[in-house]
Amino acid sequence: MEEHRQKNGFHHSQLESLVETEVEQLARYAMRVPRTSFFLAILVIGALLTTLSLTLHILPWWAVVSAIATLLIPLLSSVLRKRDIWTRRIALTTITVLTAGLLISVFYLVDALFHHTESALSLFRDAILLWTTNILVFAVWYWEVDQGGPLKRHAQVPEAPDLLFPQMVSSIPEWETWHPAFVDYLFLAFNTSTAFSPTDTAALSRRIKVLMMTQSSISLIVVAVIAARAINIA
Repeated sequence: MEEHRQKNGFHHSQLESLVETEVEQLARYAMRVPRTSFFLAILVIGALLTTLSLTLHILPWWAVVSAIATLLIPLLSSVLRKRDIWTRRIALTTITVLTAGLLISVFYLVDALFHHTESALSLFRDAILLWTTNILVFAVWYWEVDQGGPLKRHAQVPEAPDLLFPQMVSSIPEWETWHPAFVDYLFLAFNTSTAFSPTDTAALSRRIKVLMMTQSSISLIVVAVIAARAINIA
């Protein structure tokens, strides 16, 4: 009986040690997740939204800055404390808020076109700012959503891929260990806004298809506003 207890205690100790090792390894991977591009993209998105004309703002510029800071500060704290679940939740909340801001501004852009509340130059400037914002917003979406997010990708425990990059099916040996970085999702978002569809990357999941359709629709609306103003049909 005593020997049986000792064996159980030994196996229990081994299991605890294994769990602790895996948790420590996941924490190390979390610290290695390249969040710099994410933070830079969010800051640029915030800057672009605050520089829009006042007629496209639902809130004063300082309120937009305050809202972004309110989300980024706890996000940074969560990253530094290795609280992975909260990091992802706050990141998704942040990009959702910015997406809502983008959609509202696009609505006001169309309204400004038909009601002539902006000059042609201001309308063109705002359209370019929103078109650029659209690319950055959805680049962050793709980066946060694909394969369960950046943490799971870098911890090498990804979910089923939402996007199929050419490198993932390449027979070239040098690409076998390839993993998408933020610039790959930025490239995808740029192509989606310019061609209104992905080019060399296949959309596999329904959620990615919905995101791409939304991005393409926003881009098409903004381009249509520019074209309409250029030919003075409104």
